[in-house]
Amino acid sequence: MLRTLAIRDFVIVDAIELDFSAGFTVFTGETGAGKSILIDALSLSLGGRGDASMVREGAARADICAEFSLDANSSLWLTEHDFANDDNQLILRRVIDNAGRSKAYINGITATAGQLRELGDLLVDIHGQHAHQSLLKSDAQRALLDMQGGLQVSAQEVAQLFKTWRNLVKQREEFERDSKNVLLEKERLEWQVKELDKLQIQPGEWESISHEHSRLAHAASLLEGAQEAADLITESDHPMLSQLSSLQQKLSKLLDYDAALQPVIDVLDSARINLQETSYALNDYLSRIELDPARLRAVEARMEIIHSTARRFHVTPETLHLEFATLSEQLLQLADASDIQALKAQEEKAFATYKKNAQQLSKARHKTAQELSAAVTTAMQDLSMSGGSFAIALIECEPASYGLEQIEFQVAGHAGVQPRSLAKVASGGELARISLAISVITSCATATPTLIFDEVDSGIGGGVAEVVGRLLKRLGQDRQVLCVTHLPQVASQANQHFEVSKNSNDGKTHSQIARLDSKQRVEEIARMLGGLEITATTRKHARELLAS
Repeated sequence: MLRTLAIRDFVIVDAIELDFSAGFTVFTGETGAGKSILIDALSLSLGGRGDASMVREGAARADICAEFSLDANSSLWLTEHDFANDDNQLILRRVIDNAGRSKAYINGITATAGQLRELGDLLVDIHGQHAHQSLLKSDAQRALLDMQGGLQVSAQEVAQLFKTWRNLVKQREEFERDSKNVLLEKERLEWQVKELDKLQIQPGEWESISHEHSRLAHAASLLEGAQEAADLITESDHPMLSQLSSLQQKLSKLLDYDAALQPVIDVLDSARINLQETSYALNDYLSRIELDPARLRAVEARMEIIHSTARRFHVTPETLHLEFATLSEQLLQLADASDIQALKAQEEKAFATYKKNAQQLSKARHKTAQELSAAVTTAMQDLSMSGGSFAIALIECEPASYGLEQIEFQVAGHAGVQPRSLAKVASGGELARISLAISVITSCATATPTLIFDEVDSGIGGGVAEVVGRLLKRLGQDRQVLCVTHLPQVASQANQHFEVSKNSNDGKTHSQIARLDSKQRVEEIARMLGGLEITATTRKHARELLAS
């Protein structure tokens, strides 16, 4: 739920900070006062597009900050993306400077606009004032149906399977045109793979034999150096270990005179033990190392063949095994691709998988279409479309990325009339009412805690407007509902009412917003009913609306 919204230097807003509560909240005001600017500002904090034109004239930057209550979904998202804090807060902030540069923050941590959008989808669902226009587009109708049925993932899978199938079709067609080039490439790869296969290069082998070569090539020096060190420690005329033991004994005799020597003696004892261990280690090393000219020659020969092969293939010796794996995979793919029958079999298998998933998606769409059609038809009866009906037709089409059917929203304005395409028969008012019904019904199917309706009630009035207001108020019993409206019948149903106004000062226009108390609500509803001149009659009507 949206708790606070702070806006600074945004379009015609100087500085505004609003507190919100649960239930149904409306924003009203004269046309052009800036009602939708509030929605635009919130959209920006949720990752919407922004540019320098949004910065108030003369200001350095626009700053939008929105605080939300945490729920299970948003809390999980914050934890998964390392934005959670100990205060259990959720604060989204967006800053755009007058050069168009944008910065985004989640709980004070720098974020991307994409992350704001991803999180925003869990927090807020915005139904814009032009939503009814998108209902005329087939893509929008299909997307809405899939969203209502929770079919987005299935639709994405079908799209990916379609892409895989079409790629195989293209590959087969290209092969049929360029089979000669494919065979030549196959012969080249077969020779390269054969050469590398004979080498039998293993991962890490180059590093291993390089280390072994270094040891074998310097075996004499290693033996001499290790023997000299061992002798100095234990076998020389004045061995280091004996000198250290003698020194430790002399100092131990002086302990009776000064106990402060004890730490020195302890250090000497530790050094003696370490030196003894060093002696053991050197003797063990000397027992294992030996001169082996034959092995040295074998290692040098192996290094030479690996190095020369790597030069021929234009790679480093360390990555020769990776080159072998890559060329083998390419040959395998080309071997499949060079077999036209195998290629056709892959194509047929990919299409069968696509068709199976697409048919499952179609079945789910049919079920969702029936449920949504019935719900919208029921809602139409309360929206002055008595006897009318709404239907969603799934029209079979050629296989496509979106499935096996086109989606068409259809409407019948009266009883006994066959439903026809929404784009062809619905009037502007009918379209607005149907759009509103769909918006409310689809909102009920989501878990989004905050719903925003930006003048979605345009094109309706009278008794229908009162029904719409009650519909939104009922929706606000379970969610937080924010609505920008010009209808007094809708505004009167709100639990919380803000008035947006604008004024001019020093030749500059500023937008202001204020929460209305009971008396102020009567005046605002009366203004919405009667225009510029407010009479006792319009005030009486306003009180009646508020009391209803």
